[in-house]
Formats: sequence, structure tokens, C-alpha cells
Amino acid sequence: MKVYLDNAATTPVAPEVFEAMAPIFQDNFGNPSSTHLFGRGSKAIIEKSRRNIAGHLNCKPSEIIFTSGGTEADNMAMFTSVSELGVTRIVTSCLEHHAVGHTAKNIESKFNIELVLVDVDSKGNVNLEHLEQILSDTSKKTLLTLMHANNEIGTLLPIHEVSRLCRKHGAYFHSDTVQTMGHYSFDLEVLDIDFLTCAAHKFHGPKGVGFLYVKSSVHTTAFIHGGAQERGLRGGTENIYGIVGLSKAMDMAYEDLEAHQTHVYGLKKYMKACFIAAIPDVQFHGETSKDSALYTVLNVDFPETDKASMLLFTLDLKGIAASGGSACSSGSSKGSHVLEGIGANVKRPNTRFSFSRYTTKEEIDYAVQQVVEIFKNNIV
Repeated sequence: MKVYLDNAATTPVAPEVFEAMAPIFQDNFGNPSSTHLFGRGSKAIIEKSRRNIAGHLNCKPSEIIFTSGGTEADNMAMFTSVSELGVTRIVTSCLEHHAVGHTAKNIESKFNIELVLVDVDSKGNVNLEHLEQILSDTSKKTLLTLMHANNEIGTLLPIHEVSRLCRKHGAYFHSDTVQTMGHYSFDLEVLDIDFLTCAAHKFHGPKGVGFLYVKSSVHTTAFIHGGAQERGLRGGTENIYGIVGLSKAMDMAYEDLEAHQTHVYGLKKYMKACFIAAIPDVQFHGETSKDSALYTVLNVDFPETDKASMLLFTLDLKGIAASGGSACSSGSSKGSHVLEGIGANVKRPNTRFSFSRYTTKEEIDYAVQQVVEIFKNNIV
């Protein structure tokens, strides 16, 4: 049996998404910037997709800027905040995805700005009192960038409360919503935020496409030069078939979101209970309840063993795909910066299992069975 439980890294493309994209590959090859019939047809498809996505988020179509994915969107928000909006201080945490954490460090050195880290607890929760203390110093124009849900341990940020703190103290607010877009509803008439991000492949869309939401009151200029595409903010011919796939994936995600959440959270809760019943001293990183944690992620802290590094390899041999953290850090000799940031014991085997709409109870049973057998037989 082959079981895929690494959906936080990427999800399989939904058949319906592939079907929506296929005709675009074949029939709509015109450059969207061309003024002839073929170009106008391609442009119309992009703008229809933009309107559709904006409808799901209750924002203006002009506030959606298509990108190559979440990393580019994060970079765009952060670099333009400094170069165009006059930001001289970035506030973030030590738990952010490298698309934010590494970018912040690069900006710090390149632009000589101040970089401040807000305190987090052992579950990955941001200390809101410390955050307000930082933001209350308004001597520098500030960008706050905190992810909505941690991609490794799943802890959710109280994004509306943080937004209110930013508005109270005049700070710009960017949130990496790559793990939550398509999994939670966003009403951008209610959520007062300047930037948020999306990567289609996190919710059964294609890789290589996403978007940055830029609030209409935020005025920036081009991040990628060389063309007037995307309101002049991102030069380059648009990924039309990817944009169509992104739009269709969002349709599917929001068609019956509550049922999807119930199904996936049920699998997560079931797997957690199975591990507790079968493996002594098993623990879990981050928050795990439905209200405080990303329902698609379960980060398991297994009992310490001399062969901890072999767990993922052994699971792979048994046909089970899981991860030790962010896929963007695979191959690195360093451990998880997230687990280090919350003070976890990294000598224990830490494994992230992540689920999707296609995950089944039978797959969970098989994965749990194999993990229990591994520890019972002291294979790791």
C-alpha cells in the first residue's frame, strides 16, 4: 500500500483542475498582452479567473496579483514594503517559513533595517503582549509579518486580533497564508490586512502559480520589471493555464469547506488517538485542537531512539510519505528551526503527517500500523 501524508508540502492536482487546464494548453496560446483576437481571448480568461478568486475572498479583483507561488508573493510584499512604503523595521518570529525568515534577514542586511523577533511559547503561539509592546514603539514605520498557520506544527495565529493591533499602532500587516488559503474562509472586507499570500499547489491546484493580495490603499510599484502585466507590479507573461487551475482549485476548496474541514480534522484526531493508545510517551508539537491549530497537520514527537534519523527513511520503504518539517528545507544538514524555536527535544524522532481531501481512514490505519510495528520491533 502506498500512502501519501505530506500534503503540507504539496497536494495532488485534482482531476477537475486538470480538466479545466487541459483546453487552455491546447486552445488558448495567445499572449495575454497581445491586442489581437488570440491575445484578447487569453486576457479575458485571466481576468475572469481574477474576478472569481476575488469573489471567494470578498475583495476587489484589482487587489489580486498573480505570482509564481507563495515564496515570490512573500518576497514581493516584504521587499516592496521597504523599498516603496518606507518601512524601516520588520517584526516577525523565529518560526516563520524560510520564504519570510530568510527574506527578512536578507532585507536587514541589504537595506540596514531593524529586524525584531516577537516571543513565542512552547506551542508556537505568539506572545500578544510582547507583540503590542513592540508595536507601541511607533518611531519607525513597521511591517509585521507572521504566518497564519505554522507549516510544521500547525499552530494558528489569531489573525483578526493581530490585525487590530497593527491598525491600533499604525503598522503594515503581511501574513503568509500559504497553508491556510483554500482551507479557511477569508473575508477581506472584515479582515483588515495589507498583504496575504497563496500557492495553488497547497489545495490541489498546479505548482508554479499563486497570488499576492495587496490592499487597494497600499500603493507600491513594480517588484519584477520588464513588462506592464499585473497592474505594472509584476512584469512577465502570465501563466494562463496555471491561473485557470488556481481558480478552479479555489472553487473546489470553497464549495463545501465545512464538510472538508470536518473530514480532514476527523482523520487528524483519529490518528492522534491511535498513536496515544499504541505508543507510550508519544507527544505532539504545537496546538492540536480544531480551533487553535491547522487541521491538515499533525506533528508527532515519538519516543527517543538511537536511530531517530532513520524513521522517515523506514516509513518511505514501507510506502508512507511523511516529512520531518518543511519540504523547502529537505536536504539540509540542519534540524528544524521551528522545533528549535519552541525548545523541542530534537533528539526524538519528530514527524509531520499532513492530510488532504483525498486522505482515507484506511490510509491512516496502515500508517499507524507501520509506525507501531517500527517502534515495537525497535527498527528505529
